[in-house]
Amino acid sequence: MNAFFSTRAGCVVRWLDLPGDGVPLVFVHGLGCASSYEYPRVVCDPNFQGRRAILIDLPGYGYSEKPKEFSYSISEQARVVAELITHLQLNDYFLYGHSMGGSIAIEAATQLDGLRGLIVSEPNFRPDGGFFSRQICRVDEETYITHVYALMMNNYKNPWTGSLSAAAPWAVWRGASSLIAGNQWLEMFVELNKPVCLLFGEKSLPDTDFTQLSAMGITTVELADCGHNMSWENPPALAAALAAFCTEHE
Repeated sequence: MNAFFSTRAGCVVRWLDLPGDGVPLVFVHGLGCASSYEYPRVVCDPNFQGRRAILIDLPGYGYSEKPKEFSYSISEQARVVAELITHLQLNDYFLYGHSMGGSIAIEAATQLDGLRGLIVSEPNFRPDGGFFSRQICRVDEETYITHVYALMMNNYKNPWTGSLSAAAPWAVWRGASSLIAGNQWLEMFVELNKPVCLLFGEKSLPDTDFTQLSAMGITTVELADCGHNMSWENPPALAAALAAFCTEHE
């Protein structure tokens, strides 16, 4: 596990740098998740083809520190991702983000030099958030921290609970609130002057944005036998899709 002090977040951010060949792929996780928890199985899959992978735990999540003073907004998290990539002196890389991490990756992509291409899976493209963001923000931050976070830990018995247990509840609430407030992520994605790709699990379809972007000629990929939680529902399919995009644009 690697670490550096983020001046943007005012805390230590940690990541895994898994060795491999080719242009590296940087992973950005979703709400309540951690790349160190979610993506080693994907990177180790034969379908990933042994590419170097950098798995970031965002501030507030996983092994990274969790200061209460940080905003945990999508824009600030994107600046932390850009800061880490600069710290690593990467001048040629791909970027992948899932769900909230997709929105973060889209914003980070607009700030970065050296980006080879961007892949997002089921990101938040528009304000209003997703189902869990809206559920989280039905209460105020303090109520979520003191009561609802523990209820979620008790009620959701799936792999997400494991990473949620390592997430700061204030980071989760503020991240959800920022997703609901929103930004022009769809427009940023479409206008990015780099190769882009949108992934969706077949169980999440049909989806209006997926259909619209496909009709516009943007690369869209449907992953079989999975829904939103594709990294643990079908890691070989996600690994294959990521590797195919990187190989095509390397």
